[in-house]
Amino acid sequence: MNNFQTTINSQVLLNGVGLHTGKNVTIKFSPAPHDVGYCFVRDDLEGNPVVEADIQWVYDTQRGTNLNKNGVVINTTEHVLSALVGLGIDNCYIHLDAPEPPIMDGSSIFFVKALKKIGIKRLEVERKEYVVKEVIKFTDDDTGSEITMIPSDSYQITTMVDFGTKILGTQNATLNNINDYEKEIASSRTFSFLHEIEMLLENGLIKGGDLNNAIVYVDKPLSKKTMERLKKAFNKKQISVQPNGILDNLSLHYPNEAARHKLLDIIGDLALVGHRIRGKVIAHKPGHRTNIQFAKKLSRIIKDEKRNNFPEIDLIKDPLMGVSDIMKMLPHRPPFLLVDKIHEISKRHVIGSKGVTMNEFFFKGHFPGAPVMPGVLIIEAMAQTGGVLLLNTVSDPENYLTFFMKIDNAKFKHPVYPGDQLVFKLELMTPIRRGICHMKGFTFSNKRLVTEAELMAQLILRNKK
Repeated sequence: MNNFQTTINSQVLLNGVGLHTGKNVTIKFSPAPHDVGYCFVRDDLEGNPVVEADIQWVYDTQRGTNLNKNGVVINTTEHVLSALVGLGIDNCYIHLDAPEPPIMDGSSIFFVKALKKIGIKRLEVERKEYVVKEVIKFTDDDTGSEITMIPSDSYQITTMVDFGTKILGTQNATLNNINDYEKEIASSRTFSFLHEIEMLLENGLIKGGDLNNAIVYVDKPLSKKTMERLKKAFNKKQISVQPNGILDNLSLHYPNEAARHKLLDIIGDLALVGHRIRGKVIAHKPGHRTNIQFAKKLSRIIKDEKRNNFPEIDLIKDPLMGVSDIMKMLPHRPPFLLVDKIHEISKRHVIGSKGVTMNEFFFKGHFPGAPVMPGVLIIEAMAQTGGVLLLNTVSDPENYLTFFMKIDNAKFKHPVYPGDQLVFKLELMTPIRRGICHMKGFTFSNKRLVTEAELMAQLILRNKK
């Protein structure tokens, strides 16, 4: 499933309590089509409004990562999103009948187990993945928090936490393989310090909290007044501090459970970028605020690169196919053969190029004294490159022709002049069925996007009337 998008096989429901509201809530996961991503659905509101798990909707990170789209709020999203990413699920509807998912035990393990039980389904569409090519760094000067992302062959995360307290100390956690998420990270519970619990109680929050869904580190003397307040809030007859400095009798799953939970949160927060990540995250003193600021920076970088997604190819290196090879597949001949080389080809994409010279026939009339390559011919060059991709799927391409059926969403961003080196990249938007190919095409010049369009073509036998 690594190269294809996924969803879940069927619906699954869980019931619990919202951490801050204290209200009963049902969460329902249901399958979603390709390219939907993660979408929260408020079933308790008129019209069942949808809030996409998108970085643009984050409005608050004080006590979790909270979304707000046109007044529709989803609170504490990180644990649910972390579970989906950790299991390799790309598309899912998350239905709620309250503003926040159930806290469960303060980790993501209950979500993971429920989703695993119904199983994961492969979708026949390529997964969106962002490959980190250079160091990306964000520093929060106010907190000293820092997140760095570096190139890596897989998605890896390392967290380093230091809260400046004796009770917690310094902790590190590392996830080298996202496939180990369930075993290494999912059961790590959220945590808080005693002074934070007091503040939350005073402000009417954590109404759904108890000592089973959060680790409480006692970082100050526990007064009798505080003890009584905690007993009432958590519905406990007795509350004590254990030798390990944790409130009540909760046992740690890991000695570094706090650092592991911070890692869990990072995975959930970075899910809001909307792409799988191939790179290593190194986070020093992470928190939701820093995570989201880094995610916003990463999202901007991805969008900028997407706008100008020049293929990394060596134009000097011998191509896979030259003009002679291309003419064995395509019926086009000079001067109407508009692709010179094929550099890469797979079942899902093709990359070709053309050197534009002043001798091109179309410059004679377009335009005298101001030569500019006609946009329609740039589209034609993309179509010819896509034709190579389509014909490459049959064993006898000489017996077939490609006829283009449709061109949509064509955009011309910059002119093409004599001397430009054009690079064409075409990618399948959907799998080829019954000889019909739906492609997204890009043309670059000087590593700048000049033209893009969606193309549809069909493979036809040459002797077919």
